[in-house]
Amino acid sequence: MIQVAVNGFGVIGRRTADAVAKQPDMKLVGIGKTKPDYKARVAAGKGYKFFVPKKDHQGIFSDAGIETSGTIDEMIEEADIIVDATPDNIGILNKGLYQKIGKPALFQGGQKHDIADLSFVAECNYDQAQGKRFVRVVSCNTTGLCRVLSPLDKSFGVRRARAVLTRRAADPDDTKSGPIDAISLDPVTIPSHHGPDVMTVLPKIEVITMAMKIPTTHMHLHSLIVSLNESNLTQDRINETFVEAERVRLVSSADGVRSTAQVMDYARELGRDRGDMYENIIWSDSVTVFDEEVYFFMGVHQESIVIPENIDAIRAIFGTSSKEESISLTNTTLAIPH
Repeated sequence: MIQVAVNGFGVIGRRTADAVAKQPDMKLVGIGKTKPDYKARVAAGKGYKFFVPKKDHQGIFSDAGIETSGTIDEMIEEADIIVDATPDNIGILNKGLYQKIGKPALFQGGQKHDIADLSFVAECNYDQAQGKRFVRVVSCNTTGLCRVLSPLDKSFGVRRARAVLTRRAADPDDTKSGPIDAISLDPVTIPSHHGPDVMTVLPKIEVITMAMKIPTTHMHLHSLIVSLNESNLTQDRINETFVEAERVRLVSSADGVRSTAQVMDYARELGRDRGDMYENIIWSDSVTVFDEEVYFFMGVHQESIVIPENIDAIRAIFGTSSKEESISLTNTTLAIPH
């Protein structure tokens, strides 16, 4: 059993902890947390152990009726690997602690590429993670782009990809972020950071991205134009490639899925934990071919898409499973069909 500690219990941390708890080859050592909020109360009800930054924090949790099991330093000592899901400016500070104790760690996509030895997407570079000390699971948008560009490249060869990212402004529990009643260019300059980030995983594919934020919490929506090396393309051939791709789900407007809100309602109807959609969502009827270019719309659920990648990255680092074995097991435990 791989002993896994999750340091940070926000959007990604709490989902990763639940996913680790479902794996037959992993054990959740505990959670590093600073505040005894409602998220902590729910997790305590699941039997999860809490570890705090300093012993002084134990009294804060105790006063809230939540038992703690020690400090984060003690949790790290007990673990084989740490999933760092702390805020972006904290992860880089934590790296020094992990190095000092000699434990491998996963970082999230909000961190810069150079925090780790490898930027990771399971389908693209699983085997390269074996033996690495520090691996960065790339962001939701980068993960989504890599999942579709990699199979297109394998099937047809990608010359260039262009994407406009219409991004959610905040997560559902975030009442401090905006914009409100505005469309915000994020950034104004082109390309946005997403294209270069994709190239940390798929260095041979040229990706140019533009991004904006809109007042929604549901999902990101990507509008893609991908230039391929093959000219004899059809909508059916492209959709068949997506059907065969890992963690890609096709939907259709004919089934009533015409917005990101309906995608999230679909996830709830599937009975997913928290109504999460781990897969890329591609509208099959949006897939359009003009000569050597393919156009399509893609939805990315920012809260959950990287959770399977965190689980696969743990196995990849220790080399306990092949890529195919790990992806299959992760998909099974998270009820992702394929």
